[in-house]
Amino acid sequence: MTGIHTTHSHALPSAAPHPAESGSHDVAPGDIAVGVVIGRASEYFDFFVYGIASALVFPTVFFPGESALNGTLYAFTIFALAFVARPFGTVLSMMVQRRWGRSTKLTLAMFLLGTCTAGIAFLPGYEALGPTAIFLLALFRIGQGMALGGSWDGLPSLLAMNAPAGRRGWYAMLGQLGAPLGFVLASALFAYLYVSLPLDEFLAWGWRYPFFVAFAINVVALFARLRLVVTREYEHLLEKSELEPVPIGELVANQGGNIIIGAFAALASYALFHLVTVFPLSWILLYAQQPIPSFLGVQIVGGVLCAGAIVASGWLADRYGRRNTLGALALMIAVFSGFAPTLIGSGTVGQNIFILVGFVLLGLSYGQASGTVTSNFSSRYRYTGAALTNDFAWLIGAAFAPVVALGLSAHFGLAYLGVYLLSGAVCTLGALLLNRKLETERD
Repeated sequence: MTGIHTTHSHALPSAAPHPAESGSHDVAPGDIAVGVVIGRASEYFDFFVYGIASALVFPTVFFPGESALNGTLYAFTIFALAFVARPFGTVLSMMVQRRWGRSTKLTLAMFLLGTCTAGIAFLPGYEALGPTAIFLLALFRIGQGMALGGSWDGLPSLLAMNAPAGRRGWYAMLGQLGAPLGFVLASALFAYLYVSLPLDEFLAWGWRYPFFVAFAINVVALFARLRLVVTREYEHLLEKSELEPVPIGELVANQGGNIIIGAFAALASYALFHLVTVFPLSWILLYAQQPIPSFLGVQIVGGVLCAGAIVASGWLADRYGRRNTLGALALMIAVFSGFAPTLIGSGTVGQNIFILVGFVLLGLSYGQASGTVTSNFSSRYRYTGAALTNDFAWLIGAAFAPVVALGLSAHFGLAYLGVYLLSGAVCTLGALLLNRKLETERD
């Protein structure tokens, strides 16, 4: 890891280039946005299929000897392993890209993701394999995290750098639309299967179908993204923007502080992310009377509202500034944290309000959470820096949110749910203030 190797000649086939690749056409920001949305939507669908299964299926299938609460906590712990593995996947994939090229890296990452997703779909439960089933589930989950770290293609950074003046907030939110899209599709598929099958059949084999669908979507998304990122126009634009991997040691030594600030700046959004998607599903199943299909329906409506709020965040960010928007939303999330325990503990109406309001706040904040402070990175370090910042934001803010929120709320009361969410908002505000102070000192 002593330097940057030139890899473009290895990333493209030796055959004559396609006519579309041999020209000198400019790449429009809208074309880049298509690649970003395709990539993120496929990743989030896979992400939410596993998250929903962790609440509805895995406690029974893989931890049948435990209480419902402990089984869910164990399932959520395995859920978190992907976020722990993700930075390691990024580091290894950057080494692969420097040696063999971007297309090789993406192909390996998507192959690993597809293999692990399919492996989970075919994995027998505890009754068939015993503890080996739990070990394999954890191994596949780690593989998914490594693959997601390796799937970074640089398109979000490229989109931000090529957005028209005054429209960066709008283009930044486009990639974030993959989250509600993936969530709505995953939730709708699980809701359909849950309603259509007897519970014993759903737990025996019905839950496996969403993982098969995730595998198919990943294959399609891989070819769609490769078709974009290996064309000569994109290769030239990525090289011109210096969006190439750098040695991790060099990045940390020169701009490690920006990684930390960037990760904490997004904390409020990432903490809220799992507290309105994965955690409440487990809470309803364990402690509430609301039927799971109807609750999934409310969450689907919330996902649609989240998508609309993400779009609105682009307009707000361009009008008031991305960091000002993110800071204002962190304050609103802090206020929401005071009402959240009462809402989710007050019955069906309160729980639905918690979900719908939470999804709107999530969309408004998450729409601008990714990359808000990555402009701090110099051009040489932005590609790798943005990837690791995103990884650590997920790890610090979201990885353990379901298991911590459920564990604290079940043992000590729902008030701790509000404390957890408030801590994320405080961290976001602190990181944004520190970033502003550092910028002022540099000026």
